[in-house]
Amino acid sequence: MPDRPQGPGFRARVGPPSRRTRVLLLTAGVLAVLFLLFVMFAGLWTDWLWFKSLHYSSVFTSQLWTKVGLFAVFGLVMAVVVGVNVWLAHRLRPPLAAMSVEQQSLDRYRMGVAPYRKWLLIGISLLTGLVAGAAAAGQWRTWMLWTNQTPFGVKDSQFHLDVSFYAFELPWYEFLLGFAFSAVIVSLLAAALVHYLYGGLRLQGPGRKASPGAQGHLAVLLGVFVLLKAVAYWLDRYALAVKTGAYKGVDGWTGLRYVDANAFLPAKTILFFVAIICAALFFLTPIRKTWAPALIGFGLMALSAVLIGGLYPAIVQQFQVKPNEQAKETPYIQKNIDATRQAYGIAGSETQQYAPKASTSTEALKQDAQTIADIRLLDPNVVSPTFQQIEQQRSYYKFPKTLDVDRYNNGQIGGQDTVIGLRELDLNGVQQRNWINDHFKYTHGYGVVSAKGNQVNDKGQPVFTESGLPSTGSLGDYQQRIYYGEETKTYSIVGGSNEEIDYSTDGGDKTYKYTGEGGVSLDNPFTRAAYAVRFAEPQILYAGAITDGAKVLYDRTPKERVEKVAPWLSIDADPYPVVQDGKLVWVLDGYTTSDGYPFASKTTLGDVTKDSLTDQRGRTLTTVNKVNYIRNSVKATVDAYTGEVTLYQWDDADPVLKTWMKAFPGTVEAKDKIPATLMPHLRYPQDMFKVQRDLLGQYHMTDANSFFNGTDIWQVPVDPTTNTGEVQPPYYMTVRMPDPAVTQASFSLTTTFVPSKRDNLAAFMAVSADPGPEYGKIRILKVPGDSNTLGPKLVQSQFNSNADVANKLNTLKIGGDSEVEYGNLLTLPVGGGLLNIEPVYVRGRGANYPVLQKVLAVYGNDNVAFEDTLEKALTKVLGNATATTPTAPTTPGTTPTTPTNPTTPTTGNAAQQQAVADAQKAFGDMEQARKDGDWAKYGEAQKALKAALDAATAAAQQKAG
Repeated sequence: MPDRPQGPGFRARVGPPSRRTRVLLLTAGVLAVLFLLFVMFAGLWTDWLWFKSLHYSSVFTSQLWTKVGLFAVFGLVMAVVVGVNVWLAHRLRPPLAAMSVEQQSLDRYRMGVAPYRKWLLIGISLLTGLVAGAAAAGQWRTWMLWTNQTPFGVKDSQFHLDVSFYAFELPWYEFLLGFAFSAVIVSLLAAALVHYLYGGLRLQGPGRKASPGAQGHLAVLLGVFVLLKAVAYWLDRYALAVKTGAYKGVDGWTGLRYVDANAFLPAKTILFFVAIICAALFFLTPIRKTWAPALIGFGLMALSAVLIGGLYPAIVQQFQVKPNEQAKETPYIQKNIDATRQAYGIAGSETQQYAPKASTSTEALKQDAQTIADIRLLDPNVVSPTFQQIEQQRSYYKFPKTLDVDRYNNGQIGGQDTVIGLRELDLNGVQQRNWINDHFKYTHGYGVVSAKGNQVNDKGQPVFTESGLPSTGSLGDYQQRIYYGEETKTYSIVGGSNEEIDYSTDGGDKTYKYTGEGGVSLDNPFTRAAYAVRFAEPQILYAGAITDGAKVLYDRTPKERVEKVAPWLSIDADPYPVVQDGKLVWVLDGYTTSDGYPFASKTTLGDVTKDSLTDQRGRTLTTVNKVNYIRNSVKATVDAYTGEVTLYQWDDADPVLKTWMKAFPGTVEAKDKIPATLMPHLRYPQDMFKVQRDLLGQYHMTDANSFFNGTDIWQVPVDPTTNTGEVQPPYYMTVRMPDPAVTQASFSLTTTFVPSKRDNLAAFMAVSADPGPEYGKIRILKVPGDSNTLGPKLVQSQFNSNADVANKLNTLKIGGDSEVEYGNLLTLPVGGGLLNIEPVYVRGRGANYPVLQKVLAVYGNDNVAFEDTLEKALTKVLGNATATTPTAPTTPGTTPTTPTNPTTPTTGNAAQQQAVADAQKAFGDMEQARKDGDWAKYGEAQKALKAALDAATAAAQQKAG
């Protein structure tokens, strides 16, 4: 058919689209809606399958149905309340609108709305219901805490209510109050609009501005609003106990102060009764047919809020508190101190005076033999490139930037400090990147690499206890394949007939087929389609490489797996690997938190856990911005091969954990279910310790008067070994605190403090990190303020300003060809003084990794050593005392070697040999008793070990004489 001419007289067809066009548009619209629905469903479906594969489906369903229930109930309530008020406003409209210009202009709107009145009512109700329901669904944690609450057994010092009221009940009541306010305000606005539209409210013209119906309706709504305000005043009384502000240098100061207890609290009570009276006046308005009493009452209520709730407290603060602030505030400061120390688990910390000596003696060093023996030379934050260079083996493997410190000694508690890292998969090192290689062939890392923490070889390199590919060494046989790890951040499809790259040797690649239980089956085509949508990868739907039995592995980092199955936990930023029972697992520490502990100051986890290593370790995340209660309540494991997640109850007295265990029954195993082979590797978590040390910088002062004057505020020192300007991280070390009750060194987490805005040392703090009766015990050594003991910055300065050290450093740098890297600066209480040790690494030109070349040691303020080995450095700073220092027993069955180990036992006579043998036996008995939980035998073994060490000292002295 020839084209129609489109000349001057041509007119295009105008009108509704053709039937064919309408069908096409309708079909396209239906398909688009179906696709969007499938995308939404795919997310839910794949999440369900993921939780089901881990046997945590109850977590998914509990969250889902709680959210759905809250959405439905509160959405329906909001829709009904708003809808009824809109309907009522229309029902109460005057029969005839007054004749006025205003009403005439509204006629066309009334006429336009009339045909759609029913649908507008439904639409407005649904819209407000959807918004309210979505907001309510986000309160699922608040609901679960309220319905499953467990008493704390502790009452606040003001209202004498159990802490659970503030932690679990008050947040829910405040949400309900906020919801009720929203419903009344939306209803009030919608009703006023309808009344205005239909003439019930008028802005122009003579006579009454509101019809009787509109007046009564709006008066009741305003009365409900004022009544809710009365409830708010009453709840505000209790909210004063968790009110936060800045005071005495504490940004998150929480709880009542003098003006709160003596001005705001009575003011809230008075305003409560005033609001009740005002609400009654509004409710009487439809009967009295006048607004005057209600409006006068409302004005008086507003005036009372200004005078009683604002002006009166200001007068009290100015004329009662300020002239004698210390006397007025001291009782409330004491309440804050006591509550804060209890809420953060630092109430049991012990502080003792410690005046460090400038020199020491053999006798003084005797009890610190094991501390000296286990001084960690290998810095896990520096040697990752060394592990990478020596033990990477293949370009598609990598180690984390920061390695971990653990203990290994035949599976017993108190073993040798060991630096450990996993050879994880790094797809960036794969030579040929494509979809098959990325997701089917290169699927897992392989093997553990570990090294002694207190030794290096004659080249300054780690002394490996587990190495090679496959890894071999002291850890025995275990499943070495790492399908789940910190660096594993993409999905893999395994199983079926898929042959994965297992590891490579000189003879070629070894292949492997995954046989673990982890992952979600892709045998169902519908499931494959859902994952194709989830990963935005259509090939999953039709790829021939996916055969029967194939599984998809995803969400593979340990932290995200635990956060997903336990969304009520905050997870420590540093998971660490453990070899136990023939398998490799990641261990994670989980924290329960609350921001509702009365009088306890609040802190932000992300801020106080930040240090010079944060960018390497990661950050702690929490579902609450600020918290004022924290417990390390859960120890979690993630199997590196199967991805299995197991949660163990660690703090069986934590009411927050008990509440969540009620909310998600069966998800947390009892503490006695922790495997005996795993227990020795559990440790006190770093992020918890960093929160506590941040608080103890000020809350070590338990006297309110001292706190008020702020004469002894500490802060964590800036890390002098880096240029980040961030504070020092805490360090895991084996150390004995100089306490008469402590006879044995233990694996501990340590830190130092300096006075506020000064660089000398204020205190040394350690917490026992080994599981056992001393676990979590915080001990603080407070240094006299006039001792001028060197803090970390001054130690580093002493090191840098020493002429001999400077000359040796220039030699190491060789005219700029080499780069010097400083390891962790460790501070240890030894022999009545403080010993500072810092390994110094050198990275030669063109070298990819640092090696330990020198050791810095400082004892006292002036005694500086910069030597090739730790033994030489200790000899220089400790003098003759080290010559007869008794040695801690080595791990049975091992031979102590390497030139940098300062504690290699030498047996020059029969007495020494027998003493060393007795010490080894006592040490083994002690660790076996700890493993068995027999603390009576443990104490006996400790005494035997001390006797053996004394005998070794006596034998050495006799030989020297």
